[in-house]
Amino acid sequence: MRTRSRALLNRLTRSQDVGGGGETSRLEGLPQAAMLVRASGALRGLPRGLRLTTRRGLGGTAADLFPLSRALLRLQGREAEPFLQGLLTNDVTQLAPGGGASEAPRAQYAHFLNVQGRCLYDVILYRIHESSEEETDILLECDAAALDALQKHLKLYKIRRKVSIMPCLDLSLWAVIPKEPSVEVSQELQGCASKAVVVTPDPRVDVMGWRLITSQGIPEGIKDLPTGIALPLESNLAYLNGVSFTKGCYIGQELTARTHHMGVIRKRLLPIQLAVPVPPDSIPDSAEIVTESGKSAGKYRAGCDELGIALLRLANINEPLRLKLSGDATVNLTASIPEWWPKPTNA
Repeated sequence: MRTRSRALLNRLTRSQDVGGGGETSRLEGLPQAAMLVRASGALRGLPRGLRLTTRRGLGGTAADLFPLSRALLRLQGREAEPFLQGLLTNDVTQLAPGGGASEAPRAQYAHFLNVQGRCLYDVILYRIHESSEEETDILLECDAAALDALQKHLKLYKIRRKVSIMPCLDLSLWAVIPKEPSVEVSQELQGCASKAVVVTPDPRVDVMGWRLITSQGIPEGIKDLPTGIALPLESNLAYLNGVSFTKGCYIGQELTARTHHMGVIRKRLLPIQLAVPVPPDSIPDSAEIVTESGKSAGKYRAGCDELGIALLRLANINEPLRLKLSGDATVNLTASIPEWWPKPTNA
């Protein structure tokens, strides 16, 4: 809980911000309500169309954004709903999309309890599936420090249920706290639904604002992974637990195994952020990315507005880079190493 939400604190305590001093000194000793929203890393990867700011805020902006020290588990399978219904305090069936008079909510708050009736884990459930015909697909938000313990708790009760349980290390979670109730902010957030995994009002109370779940540079589909062109190890297949180097022969195995055992992978898919949003029709297929000196550094694969994914030479990712657009135009970009990549070990 290194940082705290000034916007949330003001709305819960109706206190006035005072001048002078840093943010930490102003928040020392204030009520625990201020700790309900916590930041765990640098703000990045969010659609700029939201017109939102970081926790310090700027005059005239609509809301504040906070990366949260929370984690996500994904539960999929036709028995996921009854499985959770027997473990949680809330009625999970209310999340099920159906033909009722009102639309089913996207999110729900609940607790896991022990047999003595005491709290184990506080969670928020997010429904991913859109209809009752689709397989149940639910994201389960929990404290990041409790992720492993919660996963073990679920597997303890799973027995033979047809449900898969896996951590989602490729997703990050954000709180969006409007400075005041605003239809405009709600409309902007709803308009970003296609650019995020989940955008939904916080299911607890209105003062908690919205929840936003975004991906962190995971390639999917033929735009990110062009058919007959993409190489598996450059596409981070080993990082994503998608390849075995011990199973023996299969079609295409020779080049993949040789590259792995040589230990030399000079290019990888990485998330990128453009300096300004760019219309998709302004970016040619496999547009070239170059260094300041004009040397080729990689290829653009896919994206939306200012966010995208590109195949880049690892030797160039810390340099200033430019994406070549249609005509002679270019736009600056920055690349980042995803949090889910394995951390280098010290020899």
